[in-house]
Amino acid sequence: MMDNGFPLTTEPNILKEMIAPPNLVNKVINAVTGTSSNMSNTLPSATASTVPWRTSNTKHANNEVYVDLVEQLDATVSRDGHLVNCEIYGEVQVNSHLSGLPDLTLSFANPSILNDVRFHPCVRFRPWESHQILSFVPPDGQFKLMSYRIANLKNTPIYVKPQFSSDAGTCRVHVLVGMRCDPGKPIDSITVEFQLPSCVVSTDLTSNHGMVNVLADKVCSWSIGRIPKDKGPSLSGTLCLAAGLERMHVFPTFVVGFKIMGVALSGLQIDKLDLLNLPYRPYKGFRALTRAGIYEVRG
Repeated sequence: MMDNGFPLTTEPNILKEMIAPPNLVNKVINAVTGTSSNMSNTLPSATASTVPWRTSNTKHANNEVYVDLVEQLDATVSRDGHLVNCEIYGEVQVNSHLSGLPDLTLSFANPSILNDVRFHPCVRFRPWESHQILSFVPPDGQFKLMSYRIANLKNTPIYVKPQFSSDAGTCRVHVLVGMRCDPGKPIDSITVEFQLPSCVVSTDLTSNHGMVNVLADKVCSWSIGRIPKDKGPSLSGTLCLAAGLERMHVFPTFVVGFKIMGVALSGLQIDKLDLLNLPYRPYKGFRALTRAGIYEVRG
């Protein structure tokens, strides 16, 4: 919302009160009155509030708040299997449905591992600076409370070991996938993708687990799902090179995907969530999710 060329407000709840979303009732009223504007004639009360991200008359039949730790693993593994870089980029996401004007305090068991933290405007900076505690009056609904980075992780939950050997115009491929460490929960939705070099004219690839597809843009996609307990997933086959080439000199980079429900791979743990200014005891829920971000293994 702009006022004489200057930003007046960017809070979604204020904008919803100032500018009514289009609907059939508004169209009928505008047609009868001859007006074409959905703009309110009065400013919402929240514009003069110290917590403009929240309306003062919020009411819910079921009062509940959910806190989710959502983390993304970025890693780079060299051709000889050494871990070049491994970082976690995470977010604390809150879904709040609380009546009135609640005051929340969230603390972690190990906040010292957090780096590069960024906060929602509702977070009071002084409690975090002195005691690493998040004190805030939450917006209504879902929002990102904070983001963070955790660097220098020692390992990844799964490994991918590619091997190439080429001669006489063909290249033999063997890729092995396995679990490096047990995160405590099943690792789901495992995928491995790599771009075939332009010198490859045809492929013959098979796997002992999952499905292998070569797409039209020469991307090989291997969907593994979950690693079975009785065998390690492997992909093998041959790549036929263009005429005149004896060996393949450019090797692909493998992009790995996975998802782990119920685990924050960084080890970050929520200690407790306290709620003040509430005459009732709402429901509190906590969840965690880790998924692969940019996880690359050089071939």
